[in-house]
Amino acid sequence: MFSENHKKTGCIEVICGSMFSGKTEELIRRIRRAQFANQKIAIFKPAVDNRYSEVDVISHNSTSIKATPVKSPAEILELETGVQVVGIDEAQFFDGSLVRVVQFLADHGIRVIVAGLDMDFTGKPFGPMPDIMAIAEDVQKVNAICVKCGNLANYSHRLSKNPDLVVLGEKDVYEPLCRDCFNKAVGNR
Repeated sequence: MFSENHKKTGCIEVICGSMFSGKTEELIRRIRRAQFANQKIAIFKPAVDNRYSEVDVISHNSTSIKATPVKSPAEILELETGVQVVGIDEAQFFDGSLVRVVQFLADHGIRVIVAGLDMDFTGKPFGPMPDIMAIAEDVQKVNAICVKCGNLANYSHRLSKNPDLVVLGEKDVYEPLCRDCFNKAVGNR
C-alpha cells in the first residue's frame, strides 16, 4: 500500500510498431481507461495527419477519440491546468523537440502515452521515436500480420516509388510485411 505521503510521479509509455499493428487503438484504449478512472486527459496529434479527421484520432478500424491537432510539440505544453494523462498519436511526424516536451511533462508528474511508427518505409528509425523509446519507462512494440506470408509484421512497406519520407496513406500505399518479405520486396539492401 502507498503511504499518505506518496506523490504520483510522471512516466512515459510508448506504443510502437508498423502500420496496421494497432498502435492507435491501444492508445485510445489506455486513454479511455484513464477517463473511466476520472483522470483529466489531453490528446494531441500532428496537424499534418488529417487522413480521417482534422480533430479526431481514429484507428484503422474506426475507433476514435477527440484530439487537438498541433503544428509543433511546443503547442502541447499549452495544456489546461490539472491534466494527468497526455496522449500523443503519430509521434513520428513531429520533430526532435518532442523528446524534450515529453520529458518535461513526465518530469512534472504527467503520464505521457506516445504512439507512433518506430521505423519509416525504408526500415530506418523514424523521427523522435527512438529517443522517446530510450527515455520511456514502458515500451510496447505491437505487430501487424504480414500480408505475404502471415508471420508477424514489423515493417511498413510502401507500395509506391515516392521517395519522400512522409507520405500519408492507407492500404493503397502501405502494406505490413515481416522481415523476410520486406527484404525480398526492397531487394536485400
